[in-house]
Amino acid sequence: MRKTERFPVKEGPNALRQIYRTVSPWKGVRNFICIQAARYCPILEWKNWIYRHLLHMEVGKDTAFGLMVMVDVFFPEKIKIGTNTVIGYNTTILAHEYLIREYRLGNVVIGDEVMIGANTTILPGVTIGDGAVVAAGSVVHTDVAAGTFVGGNPLRVLTRRNPENTINLKNDEDLLH
Repeated sequence: MRKTERFPVKEGPNALRQIYRTVSPWKGVRNFICIQAARYCPILEWKNWIYRHLLHMEVGKDTAFGLMVMVDVFFPEKIKIGTNTVIGYNTTILAHEYLIREYRLGNVVIGDEVMIGANTTILPGVTIGDGAVVAAGSVVHTDVAAGTFVGGNPLRVLTRRNPENTINLKNDEDLLH
């Protein structure tokens, strides 16, 4: 189960239509402009500066965001990424979900030396452990243990690193927390 906080909404339109009761529209506009600048920026240090100083994300040293990465527009401050991590092209990192009668918020924590493949979606409330690898095109809906190689939709364990050797653990749900 993801670690998200649930907030029911009042009667009326769905939770997304009520978003500006939750977050300032000006924050959304400001963050959108900053995120779009970072998405298209080819200079990695400038991207990291935007994420750290304008969006208030925690981004570790030597972390690299590929082109077109989309971080959460309304709650980027809930995203923490460790050192020397690579976030692949066109990945989406969400810290919120707006549903019909509720919305959910959750921190996203990505560890050190993590590799996130291109076109991955990371949902709110998950932790990806140090040294983990997420295959391209995956949907990360649950925690990923350190040193684990996961992929797919639904997400499943492909292999887990072992200091002595690499062992194959197909469909081992115990490594997904």
